[in-house]
Amino acid sequence: MARTGLYPGTFDPVTVGHLDIIRRSLRLVDRLVIGVAINRDKGPLFSLEERVTMLEEMVRPLARKTGCAIEVRPFENLLMHFAEDVDAQLIIRGLRAVSDFEYEFQMVGMNRALNAQIEMVFLMADAEHQAIASRLVKEIARLGGDVSKFVTPEVSERLRQKFNHRAVRETVKLPE
Repeated sequence: MARTGLYPGTFDPVTVGHLDIIRRSLRLVDRLVIGVAINRDKGPLFSLEERVTMLEEMVRPLARKTGCAIEVRPFENLLMHFAEDVDAQLIIRGLRAVSDFEYEFQMVGMNRALNAQIEMVFLMADAEHQAIASRLVKEIARLGGDVSKFVTPEVSERLRQKFNHRAVRETVKLPE
C-alpha cells in the first residue's frame, strides 16, 4: 500500500528550508502532496497561482530523480479535512525553533481530536536552514537585500520583480 504524506504551508515564498523538508519527506512516503494554504488572513505577497507554480517548478526535478509522486494542490478547508481528501496517512511539518514546537504541539492535540488515524510527523530543520522564515525573506527582499542564500534563483528573481514593481508604483504614485 502506498504511503501518502501531506506537507502543508503557505509557501509565501517557498524557501530552501521548505525544499529541504520536501526532499527529506520523500524518504518517508511514496506520494507527497504539498498543500498550499490559501489563507487570505495572512495577506500573501504572491498569489495562490504564483505559489503553486513556484512549487511545481521546484519539485518537478525531485519527482523525476526520486520516482516519488509529488502533487502541489491549493486548499482552504481544515487541514485534517484536506488530509482526508488526499488520502494522507501522515502530515509532515518542519520545526525550526522551540516556538514552532509550542504551536505545533497545540495543533497536534486538536488534529488528533479531529482524526486520530492521521499521524503528525515533525522534521527538524537542518541547522543551516533554522533561521530561514518566509516572512524574513520577504522583508530582506523588500529592503533590497540579498536573499540568494534563502531561496532558489528563480524565487529570488520573482521577489526582485515583485518589489521593483512595487517600488515603481510607490515612486510615481500609481493607483494599486
